[in-house]
Amino acid sequence: MRIRIVDAFTDRPFSGNPAGVLLLDSFPDDHWLQKVAAEVNLSETAFAHPLPAGGEADWALRWFTPTTEVDMCGHATLATAHVLHTTGAATGTVRFAARCGVLSATAEEDGTITMDFPTSPVTPVPVPDGLEKALGVEVVSVHDTAAHIGDLVVELRDEETVRSVRPDFAALAHLSDRGVIVTAAAQRPERGYDFVSRGFFPGVGIDEDPVTGSAHTALAPYWSARFGRDELTGFQGGARTGLVRTRLRGDRTLLTGHAVTVIEGELRA
Repeated sequence: MRIRIVDAFTDRPFSGNPAGVLLLDSFPDDHWLQKVAAEVNLSETAFAHPLPAGGEADWALRWFTPTTEVDMCGHATLATAHVLHTTGAATGTVRFAARCGVLSATAEEDGTITMDFPTSPVTPVPVPDGLEKALGVEVVSVHDTAAHIGDLVVELRDEETVRSVRPDFAALAHLSDRGVIVTAAAQRPERGYDFVSRGFFPGVGIDEDPVTGSAHTALAPYWSARFGRDELTGFQGGARTGLVRTRLRGDRTLLTGHAVTVIEGELRA
């Protein structure tokens, strides 16, 4: 069977967030899926298979980190939609049945793909004990998304602080259900983005995720409320970086980005 590695939220190879993508006839057992994801050893590997016509979705979609299955993943969904469109397996809007509900991905005329995800509202909470020590920096505020994606959204002083964070991953792993997103307003919006972020998910086997689409379902309402605008662009990443355009539509968030296939091969397992 064919396996592809796709860099998501970028239009250039070796940037953005890489994801494995396998298109299947049906889902094998969970143990096999997890072993493949561990072998691929990227933050997520996506597995999809077509569904019968006439239903609420066109494809079933699941995502696995090297250690566990996750409920929501943006960049691997973008990568899967990219593969479906570039191989001719789908056109226009594709609907996915996933753990978090039905998601859609639409190919745009400019070559981007726009995904429709549930918005993850954020709730202010006290700074958890040990968070500042684990991050090694002073925290401005903390918001929780526990009822949705399970992340802490942590605002830091400025963009430079976000870029320079070097967390204690072992300590960070115990401070949230899924991960910690550090963020700040862009210091120079003229560069083409409104806010910056980095995502740390050691509790699910990912120390740092380069560009986390699902995190932007929380970052979008957080920064849209701050800036008074429903359409923003986020810049995420440390060593690898990418851009996510967000459009807030009430209980839905639209995430737009490019993707590029960098590796295609045969899985013999």
